[in-house]
Amino acid sequence: MTKHGKFEWLSESPDSLWRETVKIPDFPRLRSNLEVDIGIVGGGITGITAAYLLAKEGYKIALMDAGKLLEGTTGNTTAKITAQHGLIYDELIQQFGEDTAELYYQFNQEAMELIEELIDIHQIECGFSQEDAYIYTASSQLVDTLKKEKQAYDILGIDNELVSELPIGLSVEAGLKMKNQYQFHPLEYLRKLVEKLEEQGVQIFEETTATGVDNKGKPTIETKDGFQITCEKVVEASHFPFTDARGVFSTRMYPERSYVVAAKSARPFPGGMYASIDTPTRSIRSVSAAGENWWLIGGEGHKTGKGGNTAGHYQALAEFAETHFEAEAYPYYWSAQDLTTLDKMPFIGPISDDQSDILVATGYRKWGMTLGTGAAMMITDIILQRENRFQEVFSPSRFHADPDLVSFAKYNTDSAKELIKGKLEYTSKNVEDIPASQADIIRVKGKRTGVYKDPEGHIHMVDTTCTHMGCEVNWNEAERTWDCPCHGSRFTATGEVIEGPAKIPLKKKDN
Repeated sequence: MTKHGKFEWLSESPDSLWRETVKIPDFPRLRSNLEVDIGIVGGGITGITAAYLLAKEGYKIALMDAGKLLEGTTGNTTAKITAQHGLIYDELIQQFGEDTAELYYQFNQEAMELIEELIDIHQIECGFSQEDAYIYTASSQLVDTLKKEKQAYDILGIDNELVSELPIGLSVEAGLKMKNQYQFHPLEYLRKLVEKLEEQGVQIFEETTATGVDNKGKPTIETKDGFQITCEKVVEASHFPFTDARGVFSTRMYPERSYVVAAKSARPFPGGMYASIDTPTRSIRSVSAAGENWWLIGGEGHKTGKGGNTAGHYQALAEFAETHFEAEAYPYYWSAQDLTTLDKMPFIGPISDDQSDILVATGYRKWGMTLGTGAAMMITDIILQRENRFQEVFSPSRFHADPDLVSFAKYNTDSAKELIKGKLEYTSKNVEDIPASQADIIRVKGKRTGVYKDPEGHIHMVDTTCTHMGCEVNWNEAERTWDCPCHGSRFTATGEVIEGPAKIPLKKKDN
């Protein structure tokens, strides 16, 4: 699958290096009703860590995932274990004060400490290494911004250094180093935790889609196949909360996609982890896996459903790696989707005051290794009724009038524009023009229709109206999916749900 020169990104489906270099066990579907103490929905780092911590406390746990464990965002991360989340601390201080900014930092620090502790206890071989983390800019116009972020680090007591050069050799105007952060192979780490879940008696189910929670008596998770899990508490670690009946989360978070290529280069990696604050963004780190060394180059983020020619994002990353790091081949490339809240802090805790038995964890803004681990720790404390000083800061019921009201209005105006634009869009394309394994939007009998031509040349048509709130999906060429630009729902080429908030497939149309 090696790519050279003018990269043929669409010749094969994207593959995550993490998933291709680790074998995760398979688990059955849920095939009967079940009663447990805690039902956890979502088989990523949050769900698995929460199941591990709660099972240690003696709870009877069921963990379920709509697909396979670790095939979602956790399986497509860049896997930096760090409290350096881009430009965040100066913004938090300005908006919410030093106390909140310090709590955000400490939350991530405690998550890092737990990951390190679990790796040590279970002797997990996962490429865990301590690295300095850098944010940097190649623009003189952003140097003052970086200096403000350094001032925030100093106020919060974060060990840092402002630098004019990077070990990696990129030409920059300035960089800000956060010392003593970490990186690892996330699936090697989590595979071991999954083994521990099995030893603890946790029941694990794959290909089991949760569609809602009946909360009239004991919370009961309802599934697409008609089976139920009755429990005392429900933990929604499913990326997007699937009980968002009131549309609260849909209007207070926005989805973004980002891209990664694993590059082979004869140049040795000098250490460190890197993220630019420029546009387009660039993320750089190294990894050793399957007996080889790789440079991971990430970035090119955009709102879901608005990425244009998505294959071009892989192309841009590969060209960056070739230009700056003498990269010669790109055997793995993949993308991920994550959610950002309007105030940039995750939602963790009871979904609402009147539904305290349903807990959610979402909105990690692409920093799920620490935020997801911290969320599992906090959810465990809430269930055990232990005091947790972070609970108020990350409460899903919070709503800061400033600056959220402006962001809230802008986001919902943008969503409304997307809904209207899609309805009015005109296209004169024909089915005959669509290449095999690709799709396009065509007017069929006057109606906007998604037309996919499979590798054998068979035509599959779907109504492009998203089944969540009626926006019009767009074709994602690189991933071969239908993506909604309003709230981030994603569907297969033939219309099946990949990612919520949508729960119902796209409506199929006759050829």
